Amino acid sequence: MPNYRRFFAPGGTWFFTITLLERETKLLSERHRELRHAIFWTKRRLPFRIDALVILPDHLHMVITLPPDDSDYPTRIRFIKFQFSKSMPKTERRSAVREKKGERGIWQRRYWEHYIRDERDFRNHIAYCYYNPIKHGYAARMSDWPHSTYKAT
Repeated sequence: MPNYRRFFAPGGTWFFTITLLERETKLLSERHRELRHAIFWTKRRLPFRIDALVILPDHLHMVITLPPDDSDYPTRIRFIKFQFSKSMPKTERRSAVREKKGERGIWQRRYWEHYIRDERDFRNHIAYCYYNPIKHGYAARMSDWPHSTYKAT
């Protein structure tokens, strides 16, 4: 397995983009309840604060903050992906490599993570999450997209 260079900071705040393998599907927005369940299942076992979450048809963005003594975000992401996959029927296409490794064909293997460095970075990434449904043409306003933690004030 490759040794990716990742930054770890106990109590850190992180932005993530997690993407389906098949980008043309609408699996996440269609099965948003199962995805939310997977996120909260993980949160009960490995606590974190959800600062922002938006579920789009083929990917999700979230900003989370870890507890002060914890920097293990990779396990949290792995648990979310695993729990969601476990709730899905085994109907997806799988490559020979994934079949050989016993992997599902739901998620891209990797994900994008970004350590939030300061308040401005935090605000920018929260805004990016909430603006994403508009950017992709799914909603006219942030408050119109139902699969988001955005609350109009």
